[in-house]
Amino acid sequence: MPRGTPSLRTTALSKTAARPSTNENHLLITAYTTHPQSPLLAVTRRITDSGCNLVDTRLATVGRDVSVTALVTGSWDAVAKLETMLAKLEREEGLKLVWYRTGPKPLQSNLLPYIVEVVAADKPGILFQLADFFDQQGITIESLHCSRYRAMQTGADMFSAQLTIGVPADMHIAVLRDDFLEFCDHLNLDAIMDPMKY
Repeated sequence: MPRGTPSLRTTALSKTAARPSTNENHLLITAYTTHPQSPLLAVTRRITDSGCNLVDTRLATVGRDVSVTALVTGSWDAVAKLETMLAKLEREEGLKLVWYRTGPKPLQSNLLPYIVEVVAADKPGILFQLADFFDQQGITIESLHCSRYRAMQTGADMFSAQLTIGVPADMHIAVLRDDFLEFCDHLNLDAIMDPMKY
């Protein structure tokens, strides 16, 4: 049967069932390369050429490497075409790529977005302890950026983290904030927790 010609079965199904959304297929892509090169242009070009669309994209330089993470939607054919393009891109241009089919993020209207900022003298385990605190409270970490740097004035090694967390709407914010600040005082961390403002 020629490509693009609907089969009798497909035609019959289309009369009895609603057609799925053309953009219901999701692909999560992560690409890496070494600074100063960036995978952004190469990956977004293939996404555009395949007929897919970007839902969310993040670019970060960590150490000597640059990473791009992109969530893409498109029809089944467009996503399959993009997967073929990514395999060719990985072979021909030497990018490190990981991709797989996924789905949309479920809406979580019961979560309130809060921003947490932490600064402290650097020591091993700070990020683990922060993640463990929020995990024990049943709070999700939605995004995170942390780094180690040397203070300009003193030369001391410092730790800095910015987190976006999802606080359950039924959680008592004042109690959470008190518990968090007590936790930070115990570890000698300077921290704030504020609602995200749009």
